[in-house]
Amino acid sequence: MTEETHKVPNLYALLIGIDCYMPNILPDGSYYKSLGGCVRDINHVEAFLKDTQKVPDTQILKLTASINPDKPDKQQPLEPPEKLPTRKNIIDSFRKLGEIAPQTAQVYIQYSGHGGRAKTVFPEIKGVGEIDEGLVPTDIGTSEGQYLRDLELAQLLKELVDKKLTVTLVLDCCHSGGATRGDAEIRGMDVEDDKPLQATFEPVAPLEVLAATWQSLGGGTRGLKASGVPESRDYVLLAACRQNEYAYEYAFNRETRERNGALTYWLLDTLRQQNPGQTYKDLYDRIHAQIHSQFPSQTPILLGEGDRLIFGTERVKTVFAVPVMKVEQTETKEMRVLLAVGQANGVTKGAEFAIYPRATTDLTEKENRVAIARIIQRGGTDSLCKLEAIAAKELKVEPGDLAVQIAVAASLVRKVSLSPEGEQNQKALAVLKAAIPGNGWVELDETRTVGDNGEGVDYFVEINNNGEFEIRDSGGAIFQNIKPAFKIDDPTAPEKIVKRLVHLAKYQAAKTIDNVDTDSPLSGKLVVEWMGTSDTYDRGDPIPTISQLQKFSDRTRPTVKIGDSIFLSIRNNSTETLNVAVLNFESDWSIQQIHPQRPTELFITLEPGKEEKIPLQPTLEGEGNEVENTVKVFATKDQANFRWLELPSLDEEIVQKGFAARPLNPLEALLAAIDGEQPTTRKLTVAASPSREWTTKQVTLIITK
Repeated sequence: MTEETHKVPNLYALLIGIDCYMPNILPDGSYYKSLGGCVRDINHVEAFLKDTQKVPDTQILKLTASINPDKPDKQQPLEPPEKLPTRKNIIDSFRKLGEIAPQTAQVYIQYSGHGGRAKTVFPEIKGVGEIDEGLVPTDIGTSEGQYLRDLELAQLLKELVDKKLTVTLVLDCCHSGGATRGDAEIRGMDVEDDKPLQATFEPVAPLEVLAATWQSLGGGTRGLKASGVPESRDYVLLAACRQNEYAYEYAFNRETRERNGALTYWLLDTLRQQNPGQTYKDLYDRIHAQIHSQFPSQTPILLGEGDRLIFGTERVKTVFAVPVMKVEQTETKEMRVLLAVGQANGVTKGAEFAIYPRATTDLTEKENRVAIARIIQRGGTDSLCKLEAIAAKELKVEPGDLAVQIAVAASLVRKVSLSPEGEQNQKALAVLKAAIPGNGWVELDETRTVGDNGEGVDYFVEINNNGEFEIRDSGGAIFQNIKPAFKIDDPTAPEKIVKRLVHLAKYQAAKTIDNVDTDSPLSGKLVVEWMGTSDTYDRGDPIPTISQLQKFSDRTRPTVKIGDSIFLSIRNNSTETLNVAVLNFESDWSIQQIHPQRPTELFITLEPGKEEKIPLQPTLEGEGNEVENTVKVFATKDQANFRWLELPSLDEEIVQKGFAARPLNPLEALLAAIDGEQPTTRKLTVAASPSREWTTKQVTLIITK
């Protein structure tokens, strides 16, 4: 009899989540209010590390401050003092992590909570009047409470890197912020704190050590940017947003209305796909695209070597599989299964799983699938699914069989909330309310009450001080380039506002198309990137080499000036010949296919290993000195017409394409559904058909005058 050995992953983690902030008052009277999704973020990350990466409890350090429902003021955390993320406990946990993790180990650190800004307490190093940025502990309001400042965080991280640990740091917080409207919460304050230091304050290292570390990093004043973290081949930082931007937490699940940080939600959503060979740049690209689709004012940051494999090159990538717990047949002969996956794992109603026999060793081969399961009722740790047969195969599923997620459900129908203030405004919004039903793409959310923040709402329609309708996004920010404005006394305004809402819904549906079929042979094989810019290129000239182009000052924020040219590189790293189309999502809310441009050409053909270089000359119309455009590249092994997705500018009439009586394949059916006057279903399952492989990649571009 042999004993099966289990290799413990060489991965260690420190997880910090703060929902409950003890009473605190800043100089201007504002305060760090308690949050609702940070501890949930950390619990979901912990579940992922344990369930998917098989990290044991002994290798995970965890500090959380949960809301205590039994406390009337809810400002005293639920956890005991030794488990709270106080400044002291956070510092001690960093040091303990360095003690328990052996050399060459992988270290994952995540902080979810408020980020803060304060006058520097290190004027000898940074200079008088400069700013510290940092993490806000739960006890910031006590006499002992102090920020964990950027300079100190850099030192703690350097100590880990010096031990030859491979460090990944995720910061789901922001370091500036402000008031917001809508149903999204911000993890930060737009205030510079000048709370005096207590006599008992001790920095994490002597000043001369901190100074040496700071100078080695460039001596910046805002430590959580490129110059504020150790530059090391073993270091990766993924931060929720840029300086002066917001890090949102939002109720992504409309059924439970539970909040998650936008960064953490899409981080886990992408990690669960377990794409073999996935790098941190691949991870960042998808997170960036998904967050920007919902919160245009939040731009995640990736620092360090983005081409490093997630959790290190030495780890074997596995497909996330869950067991079938129960199989049953309903009175109507419908087959159902209970899967051991639920809310705690971040799945949603409508998600699809491929079922494999329990003895299957290769969960990437479609030929091994025996059925498809779609979640119809989600629980906390398990979900009820409807089973669908695979063509030419017997529908035979047993407890113990394995399920691999292959698709998520994308919402097509968007929620709209009206916010009346004043008698005249109420009358105008009542007319608008009557105009909304019947359009199919947007529907009114009438559950919102006074004082409710409108969970799950996509668009807010309000009336400004000029008596004009305005549309806000789910985070409460006003949509830009929604012009001209419509007055409430314009009798045609309600109809036009509804058309704008439908237009926005279609635009966002197209922008969020993403193939999540993780075992597709095309997964990760489409490489799309901006090469650089040129101020001398003329149409018809040979495409310059990268060495001849001007580099971007910030690779995570490619920028081009009007009048210059920018060059897009598309490479086919698969073994298949691909048909490629490039769409531009413009700032005026139009979608245009920009390559190939001729209406009679649907795509270009790109052979394996080949690269297509495309010169583009951006334009900038209307007010403002800067806009952000998204370029999305689609690639498919078969024919598909992506012009289904094209939209005119916002105030032009949408005309249905009607290219063919029947779409050619399931992918075109998806595109046609977005083009239609009304979606055929409230939710659309976004996944690749087994016979029609396709993939997509999108990149953003800043255009300036």
